[in-house]
Amino acid sequence: QLQASGGGLVQAGGSLRLSCAASGRTFSSYVMSWFRQAPGKEREFVASISRRSSSTNYADSVKGRFTISRDNAKNTVYLEMNSLKPEDTAVYYCAATRSGATSRGSDYIYWGQGTQVTVSR
Repeated sequence: QLQASGGGLVQAGGSLRLSCAASGRTFSSYVMSWFRQAPGKEREFVASISRRSSSTNYADSVKGRFTISRDNAKNTVYLEMNSLKPEDTAVYYCAATRSGATSRGSDYIYWGQGTQVTVSR
């Protein structure tokens, strides 16, 4: 089970840190990612992190502004979001996969409930 938190309302240029806590003892065996879905749009990949944090991947739209990290001892994955833009407004979901790093939502088997991020102008 994945539980996302940390969303909220922030002005453009501001920052937020999302967290996703996982239950169970096998967190470190999963590649973890964040996706987002804006109103009227399809879900899109944001970032992923490998099992031991050795590699990360980002969507071009967030490179240089967002940072994904994880703490396997705490069964938690984070998304640090800086220089937020109104177009970052979306519901953000964490997800877990046993596959390799992938941006395809269909490869993920566990999903969090989502946390709303709203960036005002």
